[in-house]
Amino acid sequence: MTGGETPITSKMKFSAALFASIVLGSGAADAFTAGVRRSAKVSPVSLRETISEELGTPCEDECAMDSFPNMPASVHPGVVTGQAMLDLLDHAKENGYAIPAVNCVSSSGINACLEAARKNDAPIIIQFSSGGSQFYGGKGLSNKNYSAAIAGAISGAFHVRTMAEQYGVPVILHTDHCAKKLLPWVDGLLAASERYHAKHGEPLFSSHMIDLSEEPIEENIDICKDYLTRFAKIGMLLEMELGITGGEEDGVNNEDVAIEDLYSKPEEIFQVYDALTPISNMFTVAAAFGNVHGVYSPGNVKLEPKILSRAQAYISEKLGNSAPADGKPVNFVFHGGSGSDVTDIQEAIGYGVIKMNIDTDTQWSYWNGINQYSKKNYDYLQGQIGNPEGPEKPNKKYYDP
Repeated sequence: MTGGETPITSKMKFSAALFASIVLGSGAADAFTAGVRRSAKVSPVSLRETISEELGTPCEDECAMDSFPNMPASVHPGVVTGQAMLDLLDHAKENGYAIPAVNCVSSSGINACLEAARKNDAPIIIQFSSGGSQFYGGKGLSNKNYSAAIAGAISGAFHVRTMAEQYGVPVILHTDHCAKKLLPWVDGLLAASERYHAKHGEPLFSSHMIDLSEEPIEENIDICKDYLTRFAKIGMLLEMELGITGGEEDGVNNEDVAIEDLYSKPEEIFQVYDALTPISNMFTVAAAFGNVHGVYSPGNVKLEPKILSRAQAYISEKLGNSAPADGKPVNFVFHGGSGSDVTDIQEAIGYGVIKMNIDTDTQWSYWNGINQYSKKNYDYLQGQIGNPEGPEKPNKKYYDP
């Protein structure tokens, strides 16, 4: 660590690797970073009241802008929802990059993500899982009826909203996998967003994921239709999952899932597209193409990004003259991105992936920063007093954040 760094400020030094080298599409790292460099250009004054204005914590210098430079005019620093979010996702698809999505369980993790986004002049997706939300609220709270997970996610959402404007970066505020048994958790968050929308004209969260991939596809689609109908009324996006993501995450173990369930079929993806599009275009599809949560040795994970290409072609053929000019009607999500081969990532982005989850890599970055600091300063972290410089020397500066 450099001078002035502490265990907290050094935890997540993952910005360059995850934003420029891994998450961006082929040849896009330098071009994207250069394309969104901050400039003096500012869009006409926005009519929306920012949370910094509401709370009396004005943004200054680079964060004091109504629109993020070299992005669609609607994309602004802070949490983006509704049309601004769609414009951001469209920009990602048109310019060949995916927005990194990081699961956070603490305010320090959120701040590290925002700092990384700012250093790379890039947007980011900050998301919470049910278990991560409960952890954010504190394991001392009862989670009966998912009350702690609901309160923790709402607390995290307000932290993101407050700090994203200060860091001056666009953020999509999202929740991750929500299986059928966890629907009461999302119901609580959706109710909070509806109340927030009544006061502020936008939802508290940008989007939620409903993961009913283990249910029959007809039930999966029917429930997603119900939620999307409700989401659409307040400008919220739905992420749904088809097929199963392997591995283990947030207490869900799919390590022994049948291999055929790890790969979605074009017909199934079209079935989803055909059912949801009449309701709203505010949805993304986490289609399975061999994705696995976690990081494994080479050869253990077999990704097939061409599944996404075949699905786009199949749906475009079904749409005929109404198909988009780029031949990519679906916005795809890449789950289990950590540890993936860069070639697979770039290929998937080329087929319409606009969001990529990288939870495991960032968990390791968080832990590894602490671990390395502890090893480096081991002799100063064995007691509050006494170190190699003397038995009465205090050690507070080595463990004080």
